[in-house]
Amino acid sequence: MPRFTSLLLLVLLAVAPLPALAQTEGGQPAGTIAVQSDIALDTAIADRIRDILRQLDGYRNVSVSVADGIVTLRGTVLDSAQIDALNGLVGRVEGVVAIENEVTESTDMRERLDPAIERIEGRLAQFLAFLPLILVALAAGLAVMFAGFFIAARKWPWDRIAPNAFIADIYRQIVRLAFIVFGVVLALDLLNLTALLGTILGAAGIVGLAIGFAVRDTVENFIASIMLSIRQPFRPKDLVEIEGETGHVIRLTSRATILLSLDGNHIRLPNATVFKSKIINYSRNDERRFTFLIGIDPGADIARAQEIVLAALTELPFVLDSPAPAVWVEGLGPSTIDLTAAGWIMQHQTSIGMAKGEAIRVVKARLEEAGIGLPEPTYRILGALPAPTGAAAAAPKPAAAPPTPPPAPVEVQEVGVTETADLETLIEAEREALSDDDLLRREAPQE
Repeated sequence: MPRFTSLLLLVLLAVAPLPALAQTEGGQPAGTIAVQSDIALDTAIADRIRDILRQLDGYRNVSVSVADGIVTLRGTVLDSAQIDALNGLVGRVEGVVAIENEVTESTDMRERLDPAIERIEGRLAQFLAFLPLILVALAAGLAVMFAGFFIAARKWPWDRIAPNAFIADIYRQIVRLAFIVFGVVLALDLLNLTALLGTILGAAGIVGLAIGFAVRDTVENFIASIMLSIRQPFRPKDLVEIEGETGHVIRLTSRATILLSLDGNHIRLPNATVFKSKIINYSRNDERRFTFLIGIDPGADIARAQEIVLAALTELPFVLDSPAPAVWVEGLGPSTIDLTAAGWIMQHQTSIGMAKGEAIRVVKARLEEAGIGLPEPTYRILGALPAPTGAAAAAPKPAAAPPTPPPAPVEVQEVGVTETADLETLIEAEREALSDDDLLRREAPQE
């Protein structure tokens, strides 16, 4: 029996806290309950709760009744969160014993639209109140931007401080952008919205980074265009070699360098490639050397052959005395002694191709006049040929060929710039076609 009594007490102790816990869950008030009911207290509680709900938005359709400290809430609200908030709010009122929350979420279309309409009307009224300040801020910002565009549109000082029109236009774009940013900051400051500027700049930075990765090649070419227009590694019409492509420079644009090859073809090279490549400028110096290889008979006197070749180069009127022409032994060929002849010309007065061709013609003639042969490749056949038999053996041998008469004297011809002049006419026509899209200027400094 004592054991049964002890077990019963343990069960009662375990169950006893449950009603109190149930009252505190769901926002129910906690604390002791008075023994006697008080009608005046109930009325005061109801009035206090009504006063509170009237001060809050969304509870105007909620009715309150109190009996013996038990608060009953009925009506509708627009949001389910407001229903949950009622229990916590009413439970804080002194004297409330329990809460019967019978408030439901409203499905009436008019009740749900009225608050939205009221909010729109309130924001419209607020906008109208701020409209004069908005107009002043907008006018101030536009005035600053207009001043920036006016300054950027002037020719002075941008054309004076920039090496070319392309860089001057970049200066103008920077000035416009700076004044636009200053105008936006001024307008936001007048509206007390400078905190919004950080968000705008952050978004612009992210967008700019994404665009930068997307158009990386375009940006690289643009930056290379700026550097090339400042450095000016070549001038208009210069004969250059870039990435194995040889041609005359037609123009330098903001994206590519345009060459006209010696065959009359257009060659378009991205500026990023041009900026990073090795550039050979054949037109930078007026003097230019041409060389050619000539093979003589191995049995000939090499020193005498060199003298003849050097004399032939010297008699050419377009070959310069300084730097002087030169001849040297290049090596031994399969059936010749190879000599290299070199001469210098004024390339702006003489065509390099025609000068080289005339030099080869005259040197060959002078060697042949001196009896120095220019042998063709010879081949040795090993093994004996079978003896002829029959009619072939009885046939008479052919007569020896008559000796070759000595070659007629060769006269030196004048070499001009006819080919170069015609090509320059074509280049000039190509440049005049799009003269405004060229970043190269003859008067600009050159590295």
